[in-house]
Amino acid sequence: MTTPQPSNSARTLKRNEEKWTATLMDAGWTAVPSIILEKQQAIGLNPIDVNILLHLARHWWYSDNLPHPSKATLAQCMGINQSTVRRHIAQLEQAGLIKRKARYDSKTGGQTSNHYDFEGLIKEATPFALEAIETHGKHREEDEQRKRRKKPQLVVNNAQAKGKTGGKG
Repeated sequence: MTTPQPSNSARTLKRNEEKWTATLMDAGWTAVPSIILEKQQAIGLNPIDVNILLHLARHWWYSDNLPHPSKATLAQCMGINQSTVRRHIAQLEQAGLIKRKARYDSKTGGQTSNHYDFEGLIKEATPFALEAIETHGKHREEDEQRKRRKKPQLVVNNAQAKGKTGGKG
């Protein structure tokens, strides 16, 4: 007897939907390289910096369209003062991790929220990423070698076992 297959119209959940649910994923998601989170201290990021970067990344979908949320928006999302956001962004820029690029309203000519360029952060995180890739490769190779090695076979020699216990042979 065969198991009925789901119809073509049945929704197949993607991996992230399986973890987080389709509802949460449909509301929006953000892609951030794990190495930035893993090596945040080595990169020189504190928790507020990481939170700001996550919120900036949330607005960055295409490489040629840099994120540009206002500092007020970031502060509101994070539940902190706008001056705290402004200070941390200045520190991130001074450290060379992000670069602010002025943005102007085409109608009024006045400045609006800045664009934020992540080139410095990407450059800073790349050596850590290369190291992680190398380590992962070594672990994969070790796993493959372990799988290829012959496993020792258990040999039971009843005659020898009886001799050791004083039993009759």
